[in-house]
Amino acid sequence: MASALIGGMRKRGFEAADIVVVEPDAAARERLQSRYGVIALSAPDADVLDSDVLALAVKPQQMKAALIPIAGALRETLVISVAAGLRLVDIGRWLGKAGMPHPRLVRCMPNTPALIGAGVTGMFAAPGVDAAGREIAERILAAVGSIVWVDDEARLDAVTGISGSGPAYVFHFIEALEAAGMKQGFDAASARRLAIDTVLGAARLAEESKDSPSMLREKVTSKGGTTAAALAHLDAVGWHDALIGAVEAASVRSRELGEQFGQN
Repeated sequence: MASALIGGMRKRGFEAADIVVVEPDAAARERLQSRYGVIALSAPDADVLDSDVLALAVKPQQMKAALIPIAGALRETLVISVAAGLRLVDIGRWLGKAGMPHPRLVRCMPNTPALIGAGVTGMFAAPGVDAAGREIAERILAAVGSIVWVDDEARLDAVTGISGSGPAYVFHFIEALEAAGMKQGFDAASARRLAIDTVLGAARLAEESKDSPSMLREKVTSKGGTTAAALAHLDAVGWHDALIGAVEAASVRSRELGEQFGQN
């Protein structure tokens, strides 16, 4: 995700000299410097600690250890976290000084299509973030796709279940549609093309149409026709409710991981 953000920011006009990356792995540092022209360090220096914005693109289970070296050292830095599940109360506590949590925090939940600039990110700002801070955070995350702000941090667990894990649901659907095509006698390449382009086209139509998805579905479903037969089968096996349940399961797991990784 860090690489996606850097690439998106460079495409959106951010200067390479204004982007400093902290990457402990030497090979990864070299790749980032070579590909994007950014400054890459093995550890935070004084300039990093005095930066306007600090983006935390660290795995949740590694976050606390990553923040220990800079705890209490930040001033008015806007901190943006893209770590799944981790709550701002814990990040603020780890970054705080003398028992006072760091106040300028934004928590984000992007998804993997951000890798090609087609992601969607749920965002929540702590009370200590002003309008200017929100604008900066939005500008950075908008470099990899669209933005949805939420007014309650707990909703980010639901964002995780819907859009964070959502690409996997879509890939699973494409996988099943491709398998169905092959079962009907198509070769693998043709079945894959039919499946992927169907999803791409339907998504574009849903985005550009004034009709709701349910209305679009009704328009393509003739009574007694082929689509009606297919949808009846999906209803019979509980596909609709199963997907809603999957989102709920992912949301619950997100909350559990936040509690687990946020422990002292």
